[in-house]
Amino acid sequence: MTILVTGAPGWLGNELVARLDALDEEVRCLTLPGVDTSPIDSYDVDIYYGDITDVDTLDDAYEGGVDTVYHCAGIIHPPKLLGVELFYDINTRGTRNMLEGARKHGADHFVYISSNAAQGFNDSRDEPMTEGMPCRPESPYGRSKHLAEEHVRGYEREYGIDFTVLRPCWYYGPGQPARMDTLMEMIAEGNPIMFGDGENLRSMTYIPELVDAMLLVREASTARGETYWIADEEPYTTNHIYRTIARLLGVEHRFSPRRIPKPLSQLLEIGDKLLAQVGVYEQNVHVGGEMSRTIACDVTKAKEQLGFEPVTELEPGMRESIEWARDHGELTV
Repeated sequence: MTILVTGAPGWLGNELVARLDALDEEVRCLTLPGVDTSPIDSYDVDIYYGDITDVDTLDDAYEGGVDTVYHCAGIIHPPKLLGVELFYDINTRGTRNMLEGARKHGADHFVYISSNAAQGFNDSRDEPMTEGMPCRPESPYGRSKHLAEEHVRGYEREYGIDFTVLRPCWYYGPGQPARMDTLMEMIAEGNPIMFGDGENLRSMTYIPELVDAMLLVREASTARGETYWIADEEPYTTNHIYRTIARLLGVEHRFSPRRIPKPLSQLLEIGDKLLAQVGVYEQNVHVGGEMSRTIACDVTKAKEQLGFEPVTELEPGMRESIEWARDHGELTV
């Protein structure tokens, strides 16, 4: 089989490429021109240069036929204030362009890596989100991912392209980006910011197990045309997440978060939405606005239909994250 991967190099894409290479699969990576490909250069993959926002640059990657597309590429935090439109350019229209390439060249299966933000937030701390619940994305990022999901389903209805949508949550694991290093450094200092009482729930997704699920959907006929939440077995409170990191960093004895009242987080969320209306995205405002929310899911469907087994718990997975960051000089604490 020929497999096309977008988003490699990248946190998830690197792990996926490594696993596919170990399975001796024929892998192509669609990469932006000028991107440093050294994280995947050691693998037996073919690199094609193109831009998912420009459909005319995608033909080479699809040429000769592709069986499965793993579309991992996307943007979470635009690098500039006037960046809201980038969510739709990259996440929504970029996905549609990849689907058009898949249609044009006869790809068999399109696996789209979506996000918890596409569904939104929990109505209640006691009721985890499931695939059957309505989607109510509240941020431009969430709406861009939800619209991308709708494009994926639309191409199945119109052109018969089989799809699977995976909705992971807050990533952790080896290969972590700078934003996770920053959080860990704040916790290492002993007084990280925490919005609310920290008892809100967050589902976490261990990167290697997300890749397990991505490989499983290729083999399971029941996965065609379906959407799955992919995360650890149970969600964790924000308090538990932060304390686990503090313990692994050896600073639990002086761990004393600066607690910001929940109403301020809610004001930041309102501010985030107002800024979005004029096309402005500010990462700190956005993150502060959602950090007191519960974002927790139920992975029963993936377990029953795919055989997904989320066996890694937060502490060993987060230990691996920290060790990787230290080994690569990304974390000095």
